[in-house]
Amino acid sequence: MASYGARALVAMCPGWPVMSVGRPPSALVAVVEANRVATVSPAAGAAGVRVGMRRREAESCCPGLEVLSRDLAGESRRWERAVAAVEEFAPGVEVLQPGWLALGTRGPARYFGGDQVLAAKVAATVEETVEEVASSHGAGAEWAGLCRVGVADGLFAAQLAAGRAASGEPVVVPRGASAGFLAPFSLQVLATPQLAARSGAGGAGAGSDSRFAALVDLLQRLGLRTLGDLAALPPASVLGRFGTEGLLAHRLARGLSERPVRGRLPPPDWVAASELDPPAEQLQAAVFVGRALAERLHQRLAGEGLVCTRLVIEVETVEGATFRRSWRHDGALSAAAIGERVRWQLEGWAQGPTTAGGGPGPGGGQGGQARFGPVVKLALVPEEVRPDTGRQLGLWGADPGAAARAARALARVQGLLGPEAAFSAVLQGGRDYKEQVRLVPWGEPREPLRAGGGEGTRSRGTKSATGRSREGPPPWPGRLPGLAPATVHGSPLPAEVLDQDGRPVGVAGRGTISAPPVSVTFRPGGPGHSGPAAPGGAEGHVPPSAPSAVTAWAGPWPLEERWWDAGGGRRRARLQVCTEGGAAYLLVREKGSWWVEATYD
Repeated sequence: MASYGARALVAMCPGWPVMSVGRPPSALVAVVEANRVATVSPAAGAAGVRVGMRRREAESCCPGLEVLSRDLAGESRRWERAVAAVEEFAPGVEVLQPGWLALGTRGPARYFGGDQVLAAKVAATVEETVEEVASSHGAGAEWAGLCRVGVADGLFAAQLAAGRAASGEPVVVPRGASAGFLAPFSLQVLATPQLAARSGAGGAGAGSDSRFAALVDLLQRLGLRTLGDLAALPPASVLGRFGTEGLLAHRLARGLSERPVRGRLPPPDWVAASELDPPAEQLQAAVFVGRALAERLHQRLAGEGLVCTRLVIEVETVEGATFRRSWRHDGALSAAAIGERVRWQLEGWAQGPTTAGGGPGPGGGQGGQARFGPVVKLALVPEEVRPDTGRQLGLWGADPGAAARAARALARVQGLLGPEAAFSAVLQGGRDYKEQVRLVPWGEPREPLRAGGGEGTRSRGTKSATGRSREGPPPWPGRLPGLAPATVHGSPLPAEVLDQDGRPVGVAGRGTISAPPVSVTFRPGGPGHSGPAAPGGAEGHVPPSAPSAVTAWAGPWPLEERWWDAGGGRRRARLQVCTEGGAAYLLVREKGSWWVEATYD
């Protein structure tokens, strides 16, 4: 009895990367990956752009071509909707790549009455999802009939069958006939079966560096041109001459399976939701439901050894408005902590003004303001989970109760005023004092963006001039020595520095000062600094507007950044001065003017 490969169905959507970013098929669009064309729109394909071309080659043959970088994450998220829809009636779906799916036909084909019926049902289901995604971009009708479906013995033959299919006409290769179906194909499809299906040709392209590329080149130099030529060779001779790799290619050419379709495990649904009937008009009723959902969610995650670190609270009201807020916690959120955040968030939405987007207000793209009315649905969505590894607190000198109380207070402020209402400071590297402090919303990961922020900053070891590795943060040339000032002004204040003759003090291009400073005059009410100001900077102590005598000074320390960038370069000099009364300031000379950047205590 002949042995054939397990029956497989492959559904593909050529042009899925183009369609998923909202471009119509009539647009001249090419999606590139690793500087090579991965997908083209039908219009660009008609203009001569081919899969596998280099970017410049594609742009030269098609003037006006829009080139987009491939977004695999976005494509996968949108394709997940089609996969989930097919899984509802045919479990065991395998995602080959965004825009491609495969499944074994044995069970579903028997249930629905044959491979042809199953293929038509899969195509219709995928088409519905494609139409929904395309309609969200206003191009639903233009992408109609996108799905191609093929059924054959083995996954390899099913992929090529899908490439030969037309809109609404699945290609179903009869059982045992896959070898004859594959015989006319070029050997190049061994290296890039999916590429051949997308382009409709057998030429090599972007995927020619696969495991069969060298073997295909050798076989062609030996005079073999098609899969039928390879399948006609004796298996023992192929194994003896080309090894296990050649034997595997021989099996594929004969229509036998390399492997069965490996159905994925459906992603777990951790969402805890409840519909309130009748709607909760009293806030406490919604809070009570939220605490029950928090306990249910925590038990689900604890049963799997997981904890939630990022949580989304969603509420739907009787007016149809949807409110959504994301919470992050640097540790694990317990059931009580989740319940508290639900209560704080509901109180914040009920008491404060509602706005779309990041603040308290309707989510899902609704604009303007919406009233927070009776609640008809409440859902807790864990956006981020991790294994529960516990948390080890210090043994001495720590009051965990005080830290927990402070954390609850800050979280409550965020629930009432929004995530940007409470910040914590993170030290990091930088030359200016404004760069050395990063403000992050409470609960977000407290990670510095630049190494060198002081004790506890993780950084890679650097090498000294002798080539030996050195542990610690990397150096910051131009960083001021000594202690940091107590107050760094968010917007530097204008100032005037004079010498003993009453002339303005300047700094030469070599970093030398024109004359010792004698007096400083501050103008707090003057115009703001023309350079970039650090967000969230403190104004703190405002210097007096009357002239102040300089009793001591140090500097200047010149600093030039991005000297090669004509538009983004910056050149300045810093000067430290002490005035009568014991006040000390950090002055900056930039663009011919003096500014007060910081104040020392």
